Amino acid sequence: MLKIGEYNTLEVVKIKDIGLWVDGGSYGEILLPLRYMPKNAEVGKDIEVFIYCDSEDRLIATTETPLATVGQFAYMKCVGLSKFGAFMNWGLMKDILVPLREQFEPIEEQRSHIVKVIFDNKTDRLIGTTRLNLHVNEIDTDGLFTRGEEVKLLIAQKTPLGYKAIVNGTTWGVLYSSDLVQKLTIGQSIRGYIKYVRDDWRIDLTLNASGYDNKIGDTTTKILFLLSQKDGFLPVHDSSPPEDIYALLKMSKKSFKQAVGSLYKEKKISISDKGITLL
Repeated sequence: MLKIGEYNTLEVVKIKDIGLWVDGGSYGEILLPLRYMPKNAEVGKDIEVFIYCDSEDRLIATTETPLATVGQFAYMKCVGLSKFGAFMNWGLMKDILVPLREQFEPIEEQRSHIVKVIFDNKTDRLIGTTRLNLHVNEIDTDGLFTRGEEVKLLIAQKTPLGYKAIVNGTTWGVLYSSDLVQKLTIGQSIRGYIKYVRDDWRIDLTLNASGYDNKIGDTTTKILFLLSQKDGFLPVHDSSPPEDIYALLKMSKKSFKQAVGSLYKEKKISISDKGITLL
């Protein structure tokens, strides 16, 4: 069955000067314009195409890659406004409309927003929405994610605690400012890890592959190893900027302070305003 707003593998039924047509089943034959036609296209062979609607609301095929398909999120720039809503560039010849009713806040031209592509049953058209809280699922995460699991994150909102991110295109997670050692931007796609799944289904995230582990053994081991490789001295301490600590040790300042505190209590290091020294 043909899926509008998604990739489909369809049979080529005819080829002419303006392009080729693929078999859309109950939707009839669908044009793939010449500019997108693969050189090796032949009648009777299958090709993968993305199906959407052209400016006259006719189904059209393309081999271009949209920023998002139905159900997916992407960071899109507004390229035009009308009385109906905002037109967003989603990587295809025809821009996608975010109707006024689907705007969380008024969209301004040339500004970018996180947009989810949805199929509007009222108009039988593909549209976008920025009402993320209605479209990011609050799902039962019990058993869905495991601590330490690698996930895909889309940075969506800045909050007093840090950043809210969309996890694997399905649900919300939080990256806390205290755990961050790098600057993040809205719309950024980045790899992250599940730090903790709370009883209320909320997800705490980290950008550190080992950040989900509350034990600091690995961190202290790393610091001791580096001290042994650097003649027993590292030029960082509790008051060093997070950026300096990450550049040298590839760990957050929070993790560094926990490990250094543990090593100091065990009398394995001394601490000065110049750095830490192996005892």
